[in-house]
Amino acid sequence: MTYEFDDDPARLDADAIWAYLSTDAYWGRWRTRADFDRQLATAWRVVGGYVSHTGAQVAFARAVSDGVSDAYLADVYVHPDHRGQGLGRRLVSTMVDNGPGARFRWTLATKDAHELYRSYGFAEPDETFMVRPAAPERRLPDSL
Repeated sequence: MTYEFDDDPARLDADAIWAYLSTDAYWGRWRTRADFDRQLATAWRVVGGYVSHTGAQVAFARAVSDGVSDAYLADVYVHPDHRGQGLGRRLVSTMVDNGPGARFRWTLATKDAHELYRSYGFAEPDETFMVRPAAPERRLPDSL
């Protein structure tokens, strides 16, 4: 089977992406469809992977960026029926190395696929990097 990758947002199959993210993606099943639609609409860049002869979408990645120096890679997946064929590598390469953010500092959060991301230069953060984890609700300090 042959595949093609494209960064045209108009080509995305939002229903197919949502079907995967809302049921199989460990990292974001808490989102509503409205949340996802807003993320998709405001993404700095999106990349889809498609079966060449049918056009069916089987892979996706989204990025958030300031458009100048920093980007965050999110919602990266390859449909389980199409894994093991190098699509994850092609997807990340298309997003990170072959687009307008090739010289940016990229970040991501993941609990799997570390070796894939390391092959594109991602590494554990050093002492200059901090993260504030998401929480359901944050209380403002009393001093504000």
